[in-house]
Amino acid sequence: MNNQWQEDTAVRSGIDLFSAWVDAQMAYKNLPGLAAGIVVDKELVWAQGFGYADVARQIPATPDTIYRIASITKLFTAVAILQLRDQGKLQLDDPVASHLPWFALQNSYADAPVITIRHLLTHTAGLPREAQFPYWTDGKFPTLSQIQESVGQQATAVPPETRFKYSNLGLSLAGAIVAQVSGQTYEEYVQEQLLRPLGMSSTFVETLDSHHERLAVGYGRRLPGKLEREIMPFTDCQGITPAANMATTVSDLARFAIFHLSDGMAGDTRLLRQSTLREMQRVHWLNPDWQTGWGLGFSIVRQKEKTYIGHGGAVLGYRTQLRLCPAEGTAVVVLTNADDGDPLAYAEKLFAWVVPPLLAAIRPSPTPAQPDPAWQRYVGKYRDAWGDMQILLHKGALTAVDPSQPDPLLATIQFVPVGEHTFRMETENSFLAPGELAIFEVEAEGDGRVTRVRLGNTFMERVEGW
Repeated sequence: MNNQWQEDTAVRSGIDLFSAWVDAQMAYKNLPGLAAGIVVDKELVWAQGFGYADVARQIPATPDTIYRIASITKLFTAVAILQLRDQGKLQLDDPVASHLPWFALQNSYADAPVITIRHLLTHTAGLPREAQFPYWTDGKFPTLSQIQESVGQQATAVPPETRFKYSNLGLSLAGAIVAQVSGQTYEEYVQEQLLRPLGMSSTFVETLDSHHERLAVGYGRRLPGKLEREIMPFTDCQGITPAANMATTVSDLARFAIFHLSDGMAGDTRLLRQSTLREMQRVHWLNPDWQTGWGLGFSIVRQKEKTYIGHGGAVLGYRTQLRLCPAEGTAVVVLTNADDGDPLAYAEKLFAWVVPPLLAAIRPSPTPAQPDPAWQRYVGKYRDAWGDMQILLHKGALTAVDPSQPDPLLATIQFVPVGEHTFRMETENSFLAPGELAIFEVEAEGDGRVTRVRLGNTFMERVEGW
């Protein structure tokens, strides 16, 4: 674990504030415990336990305490599907029934599209939330065989591709496809193709022993008029395993987060294409609020000008949260052992109070760039029939702006040198040819004055004055 930030007063202040807030929340709400961790730059840089994994025996919660992570399991199922897609063994737009012939769910809507694997991963299939059993009430989860036998009695609840509709049944079907296509059980596949290569040795797909020495005891909600919390029944998700059954630690789940913040490699082994990682993390379904949506397995939310991806989990006695900010290379894990644990609240506080000073300490501001004196020859005004551009030295970079605009800094181009008189254009404005080349043309005779610049496949002439 990276400790170079330990002496940073801003980081220490953020951690102290978070710790004080957690302690108060736990004391006033009588919460048993939680464990949390922060990933920065592909490393678990901070992790800590609060309260107890087992209140009666006073066993402290730690980053290596095991918690059931419930629906975070869905992310592993999504990765498994995409591994098989990358291997050419399936396609995301394959009908579910082409891999699961027993999938005979009734389509209630005329002209509705066929339900595909992509619909399962984005929760847009219109499926019922659950299989045809009351397992969240009685704790008796169906086997896969029981799901097969009963799914024909169910029907789509809303038309496919009309709205986001969360479905544990859908991801259970995705897990069944993993087993069908790979020729292994779902549990074997995830263990061999994901957990083992990632070094997640404290992670379990199959239901672990409820008396495992490192497993946090799962407690119910704090009910009115009662001081003590009930210990919740321990369940085996059976056929719903691909949607809800896994258990892990902060330390192990951080490894999974690092995988999603990297290039798809586990040591020397490629687990997923880098392009596929990005595909999972971008929006495939945008909700009407334009602030939330769904990737391939990932929930996506836009908050305070940042995009976060992740997933939460809830199973009797446990509430969990994994949240990543790919743009800044950070992730937060929060695992709790109470039905009112509210892990998202803790994750948001870590992103607000601790992650920013950690980033500042771990990635100190670089020395301001100094422009190459040779770039001065490119500085000046340029024009074509469409408009004007001024190239200047701004914050150490050769930069193009349109000074006629009310705010020219809203659409700038930075020129990154790649060859003689040749630069690659970098810009956030997708209309301004990002990634293409800018080539300055100079007079062959005389003082070698720059006469015009080629931007992609268009030209702008150098002019004097306006």
